[in-house]
Amino acid sequence: MQWFRYLALAGAAVLIGGCANFTGERGEALPREAQWGLVPMVNYSQTPLAGERSEQILLSSLTRKGLTPRVYPPTRQGDLFLIDDRERLAAALDWARQQRLDYVISGSVEEWQYKNGLDGEPAVGLSLRVLEPSTGRVLWSNSGARAGWSRESLAGSAQKVIDKLVDDLQLQ
Repeated sequence: MQWFRYLALAGAAVLIGGCANFTGERGEALPREAQWGLVPMVNYSQTPLAGERSEQILLSSLTRKGLTPRVYPPTRQGDLFLIDDRERLAAALDWARQQRLDYVISGSVEEWQYKNGLDGEPAVGLSLRVLEPSTGRVLWSNSGARAGWSRESLAGSAQKVIDKLVDDLQLQ
């Protein structure tokens, strides 16, 4: 009977942990009072506008942490060269240098979908990074992925991943 208890505890630990994976280091503490910016997330997923969706969730999470970043202004529909997320990011970094921002937060969306099958579980994979616009140097980065439960929303899964990543960002 004792082995059954250990087996049950091990199973519970797996379920509580869920299907989540995070990497990254805490890094040095960055000043909260610095000039922060939020620039576009590059979308590597197959879902259109996943980068823009994740940016809105990220802005909310950063605000909760006490940051008030300036947000890169949206691009006009007529600017065809800015449809490519990498072009948008390059233009945003130029904007950050012009604004004399100390740090910008960006990243990428690797996965943003509901998995195929009966359960249709949400699956999210994101990477965040803090850049120094003047030099382009990466000061902090972290990645996370999560497969949620079948009744969970994609935005809810993304919120959990982003909150965990942002919580690992050290501010002074």
